[in-house]
Amino acid sequence: MGQVDGFLKYNRELPKKIDPKNRVQHSGEFYEPLDDEKTNHQAARCMDCGIPFCHGGCPLGNKIPEFNEAVYQDDWKKAISVLQSTNNFPEFTGRICPAPCEASCVLSINNQPVAIEHIEKTIAEKAFELGYIKPLKIKDRTGKKVAIVGSGPAGLAAAQQLNKVGHLVTVFEKDDQIGGLLRYGIPDFKMEKWTIDRRISLMEEEGVKFVVNTCIGKDVSKEELMQDFDAVLIAIGCLEPRDLEIQGRNLEGIHFAMDYLTQQNRRVANLNVTEELILAKDKHVIVIGGGDTGSDCVGTSNRQGATSVTQLQYHDKPSNVRSLVNPWPEWPMTLTTSTSHEEGCERSWSVLTKSFVSDEEGHVKGLKIVKLKWSTRNGRTTYTEVPNSEQVIPCDLALIAIGYSNPVQDDVIKSLEVETGSRGTIPTKKYQTNIENVFAAGDVRRGQSIVVWAISEGREAARQIDEYLMGYSNLETKNESLASLKN
Repeated sequence: MGQVDGFLKYNRELPKKIDPKNRVQHSGEFYEPLDDEKTNHQAARCMDCGIPFCHGGCPLGNKIPEFNEAVYQDDWKKAISVLQSTNNFPEFTGRICPAPCEASCVLSINNQPVAIEHIEKTIAEKAFELGYIKPLKIKDRTGKKVAIVGSGPAGLAAAQQLNKVGHLVTVFEKDDQIGGLLRYGIPDFKMEKWTIDRRISLMEEEGVKFVVNTCIGKDVSKEELMQDFDAVLIAIGCLEPRDLEIQGRNLEGIHFAMDYLTQQNRRVANLNVTEELILAKDKHVIVIGGGDTGSDCVGTSNRQGATSVTQLQYHDKPSNVRSLVNPWPEWPMTLTTSTSHEEGCERSWSVLTKSFVSDEEGHVKGLKIVKLKWSTRNGRTTYTEVPNSEQVIPCDLALIAIGYSNPVQDDVIKSLEVETGSRGTIPTKKYQTNIENVFAAGDVRRGQSIVVWAISEGREAARQIDEYLMGYSNLETKNESLASLKN
């Protein structure tokens, strides 16, 4: 905990944001620094709540009161030690995690929660600044070799954990840069890519080997992989986008959100873009889907100079407060306004897309929509179309952001001959697939999820791989981390 009465003395305060009119002129992060004294006050708000529900809210089991106490005491070395005991990459989660820990903070019952995400990011950056995060020196090597397929947060977390206990780890990535969706799915205005490069450099110094532009099953065969490595971890994510099968879907100017975001990330990084450019400049942009990916499309469209940006959502507009069936400490199903929405966006709820409208040249020029009325009966929620509510709204660029259906059934899964379930994900027992020395973790195993779950999956899979290779493991699991808090 922090200060005994800190939650009574100090209000929740976060770093100020650059004015929306200014920040859309660039693609970088836009939060102004919060001085150490104010961060200390935020850590002081962590109360002696008895049962820290934030632990249950965090998929990693982060020891939040402990690192808050260390920050309150200005002990940054202890703070990063506590944080790194459960979280491999706090510089990532402190920027892009939706912070389920804050939703379950005891203070949020009737107050504003502790600014846990900001504190986490601050600990990480302070630790880098003060030299507390540095390459580990691995003295003893086991001689065991592990191949990790995919370099997103799950793969990277597993790589760091397995390397730490002495295994020789090689990470294979099909793209030309390491990072997976951290690099090509998250806009730079949410997380600049130097943060990834900094971490990868550290891991390389520690002994992890990275191989890019390499697809398992195509560039490296299953036979080569099995011959060269004692264990394999599949961590390729869940990247098959859900499509919108309505009339006019084949028109030009309609794209999946991730294709758009990936291309923009490459442009910001001055990397080559071989496909036709997808640009929002001077266009009426419609973003179909109300989640984080859709929000990222909104922010990117504004930075590219869109004439207008409209985001459509299928369900009713959420309430500003929790409902009786959504009590604390559950994740609040309430209205959220992202930083991208602040920059300019028309948001519409209870909208069903009917068809795309074409111009004479086969390019989209409009989207026919209809308003919906939702109702609940016998516990089942259904909708009806509102009579005479159909309309066509201007649309020069449509971005489909309605989630992901399953992992891509590409060369990796096919060549390794692992079994998949009805959703296309890979079922496992203790992260082990139907093939004894092949494991799976992250979205490819559990389905589309968030960055903290990916890191957690990577850590847990690493524990199981280590145990498989050595007969035992000293790597801590989340359950052991939480149990240690009770002692």
